[in-house]
Amino acid sequence: MIDIEGWAPAPHETTETITPGPAEALAGLLDTAPPGPELPPLWHWVHFLERPAQKDLGPDGHPLAGHFLPPIPDRRRMFAGGRLSLRRPLRIGAAVTRRSELASTELKHGRSGELLFVTVRHTFLDGTDGTELAVEEQDLVYRSGDPATRPAQPSYEPPEPPERGDAPWTLAMTADPVLLFRFSALTYNAHRIHYDEAYTTQVECHPGLVVHGPLLAILCLELPRRAGRKVNRLSFRARSPVYAGQPFIATGSPNGDLAIRAPGAVTAMTAEFS
Repeated sequence: MIDIEGWAPAPHETTETITPGPAEALAGLLDTAPPGPELPPLWHWVHFLERPAQKDLGPDGHPLAGHFLPPIPDRRRMFAGGRLSLRRPLRIGAAVTRRSELASTELKHGRSGELLFVTVRHTFLDGTDGTELAVEEQDLVYRSGDPATRPAQPSYEPPEPPERGDAPWTLAMTADPVLLFRFSALTYNAHRIHYDEAYTTQVECHPGLVVHGPLLAILCLELPRRAGRKVNRLSFRARSPVYAGQPFIATGSPNGDLAIRAPGAVTAMTAEFS
């Protein structure tokens, strides 16, 4: 049974200079030109990284403890979605302060048992004058218990790509293990479901390596970015996993609708921007 009574982590602040290297590395991963002098929306995810000691990691590769990690046994984390509001872009070379706080928690009961929904709010401030630049909320879902008790999902053969449909913006992609490894390294994400296939299939019971939810969100935003559209607000929700070797398509339109379409008419992620 999940019990977080008394868990109330205090706000936490960290300041970092936005150096160009991480954005250049992410641009290379996406086969696009490096941005500048402003970071595209969500590209701050390659900054403000936590780098725990090896001894502080759990068997799944995630940290055993952390400031905003709930104190529940055998904790498993899933990326659910989030929101971003931009007043001014984060600029390369600038000092930026990130103030993080626990925004909400909610305990729900799903088919697989109890689920704890945690929302963490990050406010980004100009490191010089304290002006608010952006506010981001991340929705994370935690479950407690041995993942081996979950029913195994069937293995799959990579199917044909999903239909492009009539969306004016599309970006077709297949994430192979090399790309997933590079994104894990770039974001300092040691979760084994993204690079360790034996662990992913035998312990977490997925049919293959899992494509990172944040990578799918960034790919959604590549559509308006490459079309020259400015994004002030964004919301996104992960709905279904995408696996390595599965072709998928990011689709969108100037009216603000974005999505990740996976094979079998599966919508893996939905997003909206303005």
